[in-house]
Amino acid sequence: MGLAERVIQLLLNGLMSGALLAVPAIGLTLIYAVLRFPNFAVAAHATVGAFAGYVANTRLGLPILPSVLCAFAVAGLLGVASDEIVLKPFRPAGPITTAIASVALTVALENVVRFGFGNELRGYDLPIARDWRLGAIRIGPQQVENLAIAIIAVAALFAFLGSTRTGKAMRAVADNPTLANIKGINADAIGRLASFAGMGLSGLGGMLIGLDTTIDPLTGFRTVLSVFAAAVVGGLGSVPGAVIGALTVGIGEELSLLFLSPEYRSVVGFLVILLVLTMRPRGILGQRAY
Repeated sequence: MGLAERVIQLLLNGLMSGALLAVPAIGLTLIYAVLRFPNFAVAAHATVGAFAGYVANTRLGLPILPSVLCAFAVAGLLGVASDEIVLKPFRPAGPITTAIASVALTVALENVVRFGFGNELRGYDLPIARDWRLGAIRIGPQQVENLAIAIIAVAALFAFLGSTRTGKAMRAVADNPTLANIKGINADAIGRLASFAGMGLSGLGGMLIGLDTTIDPLTGFRTVLSVFAAAVVGGLGSVPGAVIGALTVGIGEELSLLFLSPEYRSVVGFLVILLVLTMRPRGILGQRAY
């Protein structure tokens, strides 16, 4: 494979991986926009979603699409429960304390998954299919299916935020919670909805990442830096920014393979954060720019 073909292959891979990163990155930024703290437990909920989808697919025999819905629902419901029981009492102490508590929650949930499923790598029950080839360029059918699911999930969220009364109420709470409260919007109910949607997207994203590779109890932990980088680069609180940030990080990580060995890919997340925030401290699209 020549250099030009390799660059094209890496760009395609970067677009695919960036689209998958966008799903949990949107979950993180949505929770931040409404609840005003970075909930790093998205890592554990991505793992929980990946394993919920695994159980639905391999043990219950469900196809991929229903399994993805199971991943979303289980991670979303757990997100609401964990926020209400564990994180909500910390919120009066401030966002830093709550964020630290979310890290502890991540460790606890990951160990629960480890206790239940062990540490071995696991894969989904997927049909064997040849890669599609265009010259030296390869695209996997499962990659295309994952991309389609990610696009549908992101489009559904945008439609919800822009076209429904509840979505507009969520935007109002994100923009000005005091004014939203004066207008009669229940901020607690919106916060629970944000936790459900955000953690549900994290679980869905965790399963999509697992479909592209394999899963284990550290699936979410390994991707949380890239997810956080995507959200920060795009502008914490900005849903469109999370998409742009995820594509930036995904393409950057893949193109780095031209110069770096794969184990150094995570460095790209740090570099992209430093580069973007040096020029735009609020990220590409700023805060809460729906």
